[in-house]
Amino acid sequence: VHLVESGGGLVQAGGSLALSCAASGSTDRINSMGWYRQAPGKQRELVASITSGGGSTNYADSVKGRFAISRDNSKNTIFLQMNTLKPEDTALYYCNAKEGVQNGGWYRVFDRWGQGTQVTVSS
Repeated sequence: VHLVESGGGLVQAGGSLALSCAASGSTDRINSMGWYRQAPGKQRELVASITSGGGSTNYADSVKGRFAISRDNSKNTIFLQMNTLKPEDTALYYCNAKEGVQNGGWYRVFDRWGQGTQVTVSS
């Protein structure tokens, strides 16, 4: 599975940005996709995720009510609409896909990552 992100950039506090992530390759193996972010000096954290089939979503408490994740299965693409952005949302945002691989008697889930896209929110 290969992930390519787009979107991001610089925005003032209170503004909006949208990210997208297109998956290619063995997309039928993807269990779920999501967005993580990493600010300088901090650990990478989950922002939002969405399952492949039912579209069940999960959000970090810090973004609930402001961010919305969605998907277009026909294009193997997920989106992250970010509204009411805050300076603390500034980070490198990574697209993630959880790829399940069956090999004989074992099954493992691998994390696949995009290259990251910068989101900077000025105060």
